[in-house]
Amino acid sequence: MSQDKSQLGPAQRRREISDHVLTEGSASAADLAERFGVSPMTIYRDIDELEREGVLRKFRGGVTAQPSGVFESNVAYRKKSMRPEKEAIAAKAATLVEPGMSVMIDDSTTALELARLLPRFEPLTVVTNFLEALNLLSGERGVHLMALGGDYDPLHDSFLGVPCVEAVEALRVDVCFVSTSSVVGDHAFHQEQRIVAVKRAMLAAAGRKVLMIDHSKIGRTALYRLAPLSTFDLVLIDDRTPPDVLRSLDERGVPYETAPVRASA
Repeated sequence: MSQDKSQLGPAQRRREISDHVLTEGSASAADLAERFGVSPMTIYRDIDELEREGVLRKFRGGVTAQPSGVFESNVAYRKKSMRPEKEAIAAKAATLVEPGMSVMIDDSTTALELARLLPRFEPLTVVTNFLEALNLLSGERGVHLMALGGDYDPLHDSFLGVPCVEAVEALRVDVCFVSTSSVVGDHAFHQEQRIVAVKRAMLAAAGRKVLMIDHSKIGRTALYRLAPLSTFDLVLIDDRTPPDVLRSLDERGVPYETAPVRASA
């Protein structure tokens, strides 16, 4: 027996709207109103909120999962986006990890790809605020897993806020791997202030700092400045990055390595 979706609360309904549109690519407001058993006015309020959060983008009469200039925050969207590039970058990042290290990873989906590779370096200490990474590594006996607590954010599937920042500040790790929304000029940017606060704390807590970005992040619009590229000991970027971007990194003296992306079958 199917669930009566008209009984869903606003937060749960918006999550299900987001998941549905991310799966289908787009949906009309009329179809969503019928699917969830609510009025068109309610659906339009939901769509407005999801667009405000940067999850989906409105068009006349409906909503789409196609990316806009605002970075897509929803973890379901991010997991599907640029997957081969993220896998390549994660494989390159894994070459920097050695058994016995303490490794911190953020709540990026590029870091999640790296998390899949970390058990091969056991024994290892892994610190993260990303719930999916915690679940992924929780059964690994050779991984000392440290969860960074805070306010749970279902949109990112991670823990954020002041408690998370304070938990990070109490630690010192060998290496920290982070990703971000955008790189413009010689700075990394992110769309959300609360994410920036956690990432900055993570970088300050690490002996070595590594930025992982796929080429779609270059020149993309994002609101908050995270850090100068000079903050990072290494920038990892996929080899589908345009040559002029790599030349710009060379000219700015940014230490980077390119990760080879596997050709599609």
